[in-house]
Amino acid sequence: MRRGCSISWGSATSCARTRSIPTISLRKRLPPRSGCRPEQVFKTLVARGDRNGIVMAAIPGDQELNLKALAAAAGERKIQLVPVKELQALTGYIRGGVTALAAKREYPVFVDETIELLEVVSISAGVRGLQILIAPADYLRATKGTIAALGQPKAGQQRRE
Repeated sequence: MRRGCSISWGSATSCARTRSIPTISLRKRLPPRSGCRPEQVFKTLVARGDRNGIVMAAIPGDQELNLKALAAAAGERKIQLVPVKELQALTGYIRGGVTALAAKREYPVFVDETIELLEVVSISAGVRGLQILIAPADYLRATKGTIAALGQPKAGQQRRE
């Protein structure tokens, strides 16, 4: 069953540095009563593998990245998150604003499989606090993303069904 946000936010616009993506809605911070659940707000993490270098991973905001799963999906033996001080040089974005839609370079993008269950997701627009609402298929097409099981419940949380 597909689920989506019950949001209608003003005019649509697009980011100046995007890779030819469809018209999308931009919004500063998600309002607390927006109808978007935490699993619809995806965060983009940057990691470095020992074989192929930099990759990006988009996972639901209420989950943690499973580094072993990302390494397997990316064909790496070992992988670790990039230190915050390296983010801007690699992607052009600061922590909290990283997006795979228009990074400095086109890195491989891996997206958690739960994205396929949703009608719309919220992804960083490249500025801390600015989000894009986009259909999962459009996000996957724009980023050339690969679906993989990447997320795991945060410590102390139970897995959602």
